[in-house]
Order: sequence, then C-alpha cells, then structure tokens
Amino acid sequence: MRFATLDNATRDGCLVVLSRDLLRCSPVAGVSTLQQLLDDWDANLPACVAAATVLEDGSGDAFDWRSTLAPLPRAWQWLDGSAYPSHGKLMDQVLGVAPESTGRPLMYQGLSNQFLAPHADVPLPDEAHGIDFEGEFGVIVGDVPMGADAPTAAAAIRLLVQINDWSLRALAGPEMKTGFGWVQAKPACSMAPIAATPDELGEEWRDGRIHLLLSTDRGGERFGRVSGGPMAWNFIDLIVHAARTRQLCAGTVIGSGTVSNENFREVGSSCIAERRGIEIVDRGVAETPFLRFGERVRMEALDNQGRSVFGAIDQQVVAAAG
Repeated sequence: MRFATLDNATRDGCLVVLSRDLLRCSPVAGVSTLQQLLDDWDANLPACVAAATVLEDGSGDAFDWRSTLAPLPRAWQWLDGSAYPSHGKLMDQVLGVAPESTGRPLMYQGLSNQFLAPHADVPLPDEAHGIDFEGEFGVIVGDVPMGADAPTAAAAIRLLVQINDWSLRALAGPEMKTGFGWVQAKPACSMAPIAATPDELGEEWRDGRIHLLLSTDRGGERFGRVSGGPMAWNFIDLIVHAARTRQLCAGTVIGSGTVSNENFREVGSSCIAERRGIEIVDRGVAETPFLRFGERVRMEALDNQGRSVFGAIDQQVVAAAG
C-alpha cells in the first residue's frame, strides 16, 4: 500500500491510502494520522487494506500531491546514516581526512519535529551558509527493542520514503570540530508525498536496499540520476546500529545518507558538495556554486516501468522572513 498525508490545517494532517495508479485517495476509518497507524500497525492495517481495496473499484477522491504534507509531518526521531562509500571516500579525499575504521555505520541524530511538505518553499536565513540538497532514501520503522538483531530489525520496517536532507555546508565544518555534531548545519528535511510499504517496490526492494534511480534536477536541469542500490550498510544494518543502546519507537525515520555511485562522473550526484568535490579532485577548484534564493530543486524516483514511486519533491529555496 501507499499512503499520503493531506493538509487539513492541523499539525499532523489527515492520513489517506492511495490507489495503485496514485490518482485517487481515501481516508482510513478509525485511523486519522500516519503516526496513529504506526503506533498500532497490526491492529490498524486491516482498515487500511479495506480502504485500499475499495479504491481499486474506482471510488475515492482525486489525489493531488500539492495538497499534501510530508507523510510524517513530525517524527519522534530522525537518524541519518552515511551508507554510500563512494560519497564518503570522495569527501574524505577532498578534506584530507583519514577516517578511523570502526566497522560500524556512520550516523547522526537530526531535527525530527518537522519534515517539510514536498511542494513547500524552503525558508533559510542566509545564502552564505552554503545551501545544499541531499537526495536520500529512508525507512520508517515500528517499535524496535534495544539490541535488536537483523531479523527483528528487518521485520520492523513499515514504510519506505524519499527524503531531501537540506544542509548548510559553511556551518557543518565548524560544528563537526566541536565534537558535538550538527545543529545549525542541519535544518528541517523534506519528504516526498508518498510513503510505500516495501512490497510495493517488488524486486526493487531487496537486500534491505531500495534499488531505484533517484533523479535530481536543479533549476530544471538534470544534476544526477543515481542508483540507491550500492549501500555498504543496508537499512537493516542501520536499524541494528541505531538500536544498539536504545529502543526505537514507532515512527522513527532512518535515512541512507546521500545516494551516491562509484561512477559519479557519469551518473551525476545527489548533492552539490559531491559535485564540488569531483571538481576539486579533477581541476583543483570547486566551480559549482551552492544554491541561491529563488532556485528550485526537484527529486523523484521512478520504478523500472518509469512510474513514480514516492512522488516528487519540488521546492524553491527562499529567504526566511525576518
């Protein structure tokens, strides 16, 4: 099944289930929000199945992604990994860093009280902060016990999502040097309008990985079309890592980190920092500027039949008021 959250002027919106062609939607009896569904997944799922079945008979309301919020407008927890080695190796080379090998994934805890709607303007305070996008895939989990093993982690994956993890690159370095991690460098992320159960992807969900091509356009021009498959750590690994010393509550969102491929010179990139890193390695200087106010960024993942899986994130960066 696929779900979306319609904007009904409340903080958490109204949960709807979508028809398979993504043209129609219906609310779910007794389940008003996605968080409510996640809190008691097994008990609530039959009502979702019933609503989805009726939709296939041609009933329901027209679905307009421009009326959506993020599927989960606010989450209990947002944990973001760095699962693509090609991106990490390039960034380490550019920065002259020799990372310590721990045998564990990299992960940070980011802002979770707000995920921006996929069509909403993105207000940020200053172009000088080095505004960047980061195209990612993610999972939303049910309750995960502390110390969960791989089978338990895999069974906890409820939904798959697509995320733009906005970053302010000029603020990231100084914050990293404090040893306390990111706060100001990581504003609210955006989430594509549709959250899908893993079975909706068929063979494109396997090995705990989303094997889709993520296309990113900047200002109407293609910036990258990158496969989500080559994760060094899959989503099951990331969940196990996150739950090593803590329980994860239902509604925790876990990201893949910037989707990146070894042949990034051919397929492009999912963030500006990677493109700039390639330029530094190849030509000695970064030439691609970070975003300016008024620029648009669009991200969308298509399946092997060319159909949109999560819908598009299509947003403009604007100056924050005040």
